[in-house]
Amino acid sequence: MTSLKRICIALNRWSLALMAMTLVFSPYAEAAYRYSNQPPTISGSPSLDVVVGSTYDFTPVASDPEGKALVFSIFGLPTWARFDRYTGRLSGAPGVAHVGTSGRIVIAVSDKRKMAYLPEFRITVRSATVAPATTNSAPQIAGSPSVTATTGVAYAFQPTASDANGDALTFGIANLPAWATFNRSTGLLSGTPTTAGTYSAISISASDGTAVTSLAAFSIVVSAPAQQNAAPTISGTPAIAVASGTVFSFQPTASDPDGNALGFSIANKPAWASFSTTTGRLSGTPTAAATHAGIAISVSDGMVSTSLPAFTLTVSAPANRAPAISGAPATSINVGGTYAFLPVASDADGNALTFSIANKPSWATFNATNGRLTGTPTAADVGTYPGISVSVSDGAASATLGSFAITVTQVSLGSATLSWTPPTQNSDGTPLTNLSGYRIYYGTSSTNLTQSISINNISVSTYVVENLSAATWYFAVKAVANTVESDFSNVASKVVN
Repeated sequence: MTSLKRICIALNRWSLALMAMTLVFSPYAEAAYRYSNQPPTISGSPSLDVVVGSTYDFTPVASDPEGKALVFSIFGLPTWARFDRYTGRLSGAPGVAHVGTSGRIVIAVSDKRKMAYLPEFRITVRSATVAPATTNSAPQIAGSPSVTATTGVAYAFQPTASDANGDALTFGIANLPAWATFNRSTGLLSGTPTTAGTYSAISISASDGTAVTSLAAFSIVVSAPAQQNAAPTISGTPAIAVASGTVFSFQPTASDPDGNALGFSIANKPAWASFSTTTGRLSGTPTAAATHAGIAISVSDGMVSTSLPAFTLTVSAPANRAPAISGAPATSINVGGTYAFLPVASDADGNALTFSIANKPSWATFNATNGRLTGTPTAADVGTYPGISVSVSDGAASATLGSFAITVTQVSLGSATLSWTPPTQNSDGTPLTNLSGYRIYYGTSSTNLTQSISINNISVSTYVVENLSAATWYFAVKAVANTVESDFSNVASKVVN
């Protein structure tokens, strides 16, 4: 056993000697070494308390910017725990003999060239029958440090931290840049860098004396100040209101005093709009009423950007469009003729339509559902009916046909005298004993006699049909026995001039 301990001690001394050798590299070699390799990062909040007989288990999160394989190491490993150098896992189950608080524990990760460390911590092993004197909540720390800085320009980052138990907090930092200072009472990281470069794996933590919480590790890239560059300019006044369904378009005017190529960006772009990063044009057609706040269009020359004032665009409900109506109504009708006019109407918004009329002729009827105007004037209606106006409405807006007049005229009418021989027997040859009258049928087509006259007197065998307009008229007679009609007689005709 003694020889094994000596071998371990010898190996440790050899490792220390190797580390000492690393420290004597020349300044030039050290600079090349530093900037040719980015250190790994490590994070995680290990539990600071474990009960006897319970399993303690903590694995940190680590990565390497260059994808190198990582190896973990630990300082102050508790006697009851084991450590996996390939995953960084610290685990174990302490017994009664281990009750108490461990010494300082530090877990590190290495890419075999550079190392990163978790803040040191201690683990308290307590008996299962004894509750801790107090329940401690780990402190909270938050903040988003700037990851860029400029030589000669002051840099500052102040995290915010709190503790649920009201414990006093102290702050710690890993990998403090050489040009910066750190306030352990407030956590303020500040300074003015003098040399360009990248300062990696910076980790700020807050401690309440028992637990430690760290911000995610970050890097600060320090660059030289830009050469004399004038910021680009941008101008324009976008519309701040648009109706749904209406095209919106705005394109700012931008220029650069140095003639640099410009690119555009936008914040809070409405989902229905498109944006050109080449021209800065914002356009689109909104489909619903809404309010889009904080829209900001910026232009950049690749080094400096300039923004228009943020604006709010209000999309209102679509404006109502009036319906449309058309048609060419007839302006004259003969007495006894049928007048009919049906306008054509439509609504761009698809709204339901209703119709109305002004100065409707007394002999006509009007349908408010479809706008149909119909009627049959008589001789008493002869004359001119002016100022007739048909309108259509969608409930919000209306449209009207131009007013028109209808002239009712009396036409020259003729007559035709019909004579027939009364029948005396039925078609089967039996005597006709129940003859009750006759019915005359006539019209302007020999195959379509659409008008009729009933004669309820069996002694009449001659009849004059009057009020015939100019046309060729066709006539036929049927005998009526009670309610039964005979076949048509022969069809006669007369030309009325």
